[in-house]
Amino acid sequence: MASVAATEGELEADRLPGAPHPRERAVLFGHQEAEAAFLEAYRSGRLHHAWLLGGAEGIGKATFAYRVARFLLAHPDPAALEVRQAQDLSVPANHPVAHKVAALSHPDLTVLRRAPGTEKKGPSSIIPVDAARRALTMFGSTAGVDGYRICIVDSAEDLNLSSANALLKVIEEPPPRSLFLIVAHAPGRTLATIRSRCRRLMLRPLTQPDVVRALRSLGPPWDRAETAVIEHAAALAEGSVRRAVGLLDAETIALVERVRAVLERLPEQDLAGLYLLAEDLAGRDAEDDFAVVLETIADWIATTVRGRAGEGASRLAPLVEVWEKSARAAREAQVLNLDRRPLVLAIFGDLAEAVRRCRAA
Repeated sequence: MASVAATEGELEADRLPGAPHPRERAVLFGHQEAEAAFLEAYRSGRLHHAWLLGGAEGIGKATFAYRVARFLLAHPDPAALEVRQAQDLSVPANHPVAHKVAALSHPDLTVLRRAPGTEKKGPSSIIPVDAARRALTMFGSTAGVDGYRICIVDSAEDLNLSSANALLKVIEEPPPRSLFLIVAHAPGRTLATIRSRCRRLMLRPLTQPDVVRALRSLGPPWDRAETAVIEHAAALAEGSVRRAVGLLDAETIALVERVRAVLERLPEQDLAGLYLLAEDLAGRDAEDDFAVVLETIADWIATTVRGRAGEGASRLAPLVEVWEKSARAAREAQVLNLDRRPLVLAIFGDLAEAVRRCRAA
């Protein structure tokens, strides 16, 4: 039995507020290689039963997963002519399967995700084991014998140990014609026993033109932004549409560039500038700006680590360590409602020291 779609007034954790949900998207930008790889596997008649869809957040992994689900549910026979002739995994938006997937009402599709919230209560923080077990009961039924039964997990990071183990039990002994599509923003952190049973398919960050096209396709209010703002946001988004949406504001773009300028100067520090930044992020109305700063730092670290991967993990470890420490401190500050000023100064101080250690290693 499929997961129940969110009702009016509910807040879905896996939906960008105000944007179409990935299950409602008929278009996919980029990822032609991933589509070709999946099509080839399906046509071979030896489709692996579990796929780990990895890549940065906001690049279209969930959209890809729902696209796969629609295609298989609409074309259950891999030897069918329409499958052999298919150029991609698209299914017309007016196809009955597309309507059922968008409504989460298809009997052979189940989705593991955080429970939606309401205006008074936010979405759940994890996928609990009871919810996982209920969703996975579909694989113990006789439904879907003539076609695929599909489970989308969005995302692996939201599983706790108990719900991950519940998923693992089904993946270890999968029923015939079952398919698990597991979205993972950090595949390396997924439970090792789950990873070992999955075929890994890494999706790359989108190109800047694809980010622009994706933003334009979202509809209002994003497609109404000035062309220069959209292109600037896409240039700063590191291939993530979700991140680009958060940057469709001149003030946000200016903040990102301000933080990047600080990061590019490390280990040198402009203390006067850092004090001003910390002061700007201290107010109660600065939570969104603080989140932007943290995302900018995370992106900078990830880009730096990727660009210097050939230098060895030990040399780059200080950057990763300081980010994990900073992320924990930021969560604690949010939970305990602590003053963000000393936290901001500490984060950039630790980053400066990490850069020095990386250079000295």
